Amino acid sequence: MPRALQVLRGAAIATAFGLLAGCFTNKQNEGARLYQEHCSNCHGEQGAGLRRLIPPLAGSDYLSTNRAALPCILRKGQQGLVVVNAVEYNQVMPPHEDLTDSQITNILNFLQQSWGNKGEAYTIREVSELLGACNGSDGR
Repeated sequence: MPRALQVLRGAAIATAFGLLAGCFTNKQNEGARLYQEHCSNCHGEQGAGLRRLIPPLAGSDYLSTNRAALPCILRKGQQGLVVVNAVEYNQVMPPHEDLTDSQITNILNFLQQSWGNKGEAYTIREVSELLGACNGSDGR
């Protein structure tokens, strides 16, 4: 293969990888962006919560023990007593009905891998199915 053709081929491959990396990077950061926009006002920028008023998400046992309920909690909100890391909280969490199933998936995956959390990633299909339990799936 002539040298000029090899250089063009290499440039095309590098461009393709650059474009793909940009797509994945943007999606990877989507959960963090959505968390900042919809959750950080209450739970804090680092997921620490607020004393005994708002539960922490950082290092939270609640995320792993209530995995199936989390999509509906995000969509529909929550009120009543919850226990996180052996501390009781009893405040209202507002619903986020404006979020798509995909956005909820991105937020949950961000939470699963941030601040010491080591949870398994969600798929959009799984989140949509779990949202069916609370009539909350929008199919997007």
